[in-house]
Amino acid sequence: MGIIVKQSVKGTIYVYLGVLLGFITTAILFPRIYSTTEVGLLKIIVAYSTLIAQFGTLGINGATIRLFPFFRTEDKKHHGFLPFALLVGLIGFLISAILLLLFKPLLVEMSLEKSTLLVGYINYLIVLVFFQLFFSILDIYYSALMNSVHGTFLREVFQRILIILMIGLYYFDLLTFHQFVLTYIAAISVPTLFILFTLIKEGQFSLRFDFAFLDKNLLRSIGAVSLFSILNGFSVIMIQNVDLIMVNKMLGLDAAGIYAICFFFGIVVSLPARSIYKIANVTAAEAWKNDDVKTLRDIYEKSCLTLFVIGSFLFLGIWLNIDNIIHILGPGYQPGKWVIFFIGLGCLMDMATGANSSLMGTSKYYKVQSYLLLVLVVVLVALNLVLIPLFGLTGAAISSAAALGFLNLLRYLFLYFKYDLQPYNIRFIYVILIGVVAYFIAFSIPAQFHYLLDILVRSSVFTLLFLVPVYFFKISTDLNKTADSFLKSLKIIS
Repeated sequence: MGIIVKQSVKGTIYVYLGVLLGFITTAILFPRIYSTTEVGLLKIIVAYSTLIAQFGTLGINGATIRLFPFFRTEDKKHHGFLPFALLVGLIGFLISAILLLLFKPLLVEMSLEKSTLLVGYINYLIVLVFFQLFFSILDIYYSALMNSVHGTFLREVFQRILIILMIGLYYFDLLTFHQFVLTYIAAISVPTLFILFTLIKEGQFSLRFDFAFLDKNLLRSIGAVSLFSILNGFSVIMIQNVDLIMVNKMLGLDAAGIYAICFFFGIVVSLPARSIYKIANVTAAEAWKNDDVKTLRDIYEKSCLTLFVIGSFLFLGIWLNIDNIIHILGPGYQPGKWVIFFIGLGCLMDMATGANSSLMGTSKYYKVQSYLLLVLVVVLVALNLVLIPLFGLTGAAISSAAALGFLNLLRYLFLYFKYDLQPYNIRFIYVILIGVVAYFIAFSIPAQFHYLLDILVRSSVFTLLFLVPVYFFKISTDLNKTADSFLKSLKIIS
């Protein structure tokens, strides 16, 4: 867990910086500068491109996570794995671009009634797909080299700074909305070039193939893992984006804009897990290769507890300030109040089950995870078809939370019965009790005369009542080590 803790701490710092920048963008700038329809456009083109790019990788990212330990060499060429992965990505991009052009008339027809603004930007999806696809390949490759932090910085911090700068140019009438959309796409694309430059600078970029190393057995393994990785990755992206896509289709871009903004506040609960999952994938793959059950158990138990503490703190903190959040967003976002609750609840359930996806996805039973995810996509679409007409935006959020909860229950049961892995203990009950007590005490504080002061007072009391007991009762050893390092740097403790 040492490398996981070290990289996840740095990654979490970048994630929180990204959360702050995302808050400025999503909660303050977007609602005040753009209409909900325009916000819906920005979010939906990213959702579509992410979905297509995931297919375009042709599953090579899954093969990188699971099989790269067999390619790793000291000379930094790694038996030509990178050029092989890039070639697969190029083939996948060409297939994706052709399919997108073939299905463009259908996509236009689907958008004409409720999402006319989207029609003019469908062609730009190809550009966005290209850069999203190759960023994911390079980022996963860099993570396999035990550096998961750089990609996190580029996506969570650098990209958002660029977007804020572009919003400023639009606000001061230096860009039209059309020009802003193009620069928005460029801001999402630029990190690909930076991670490529970093790999070249560090001597980790080589286009030399090692065909002799790719024997039939290894190619067969890559093909099998990649096939199921396509299903796996496609299903994950679908679970993350299908609600927004279906809200756009059934309720229109205006509703999609509201949903996308409120979705951000719910998803904040799970953002710290990203840096842990990236390095946990690599570490778990090495552990499976070496049949190191102790390391696997350590990853599972510590990730569950640590992420549950962080997730509980964020979920309760957000819901404690829900009325202030809606006040910041504006009355037009009132329909999204319960979207924040249910998306946050689903993310909390996901956090509570730790790195279960990393353990399953890198094991010899990786196919099972793909099947589970595929079933979940079907369930999620079915729930959305039923609940969106009944409850609108809240129905989509309930569907997402239910799907995440069900998926993680199945993962837990599989790891428990197949490998006797059971991460839960009395400390989880302590976290719940501390969280509930801290929440209700902070909730009972009378409202302050200004919403910003109310957020400051309420959040400060909650933070003190939550974090102090967690630290002194040593709920999570990893969090205590991180806190001690921080306190030592401030010379508060020796």
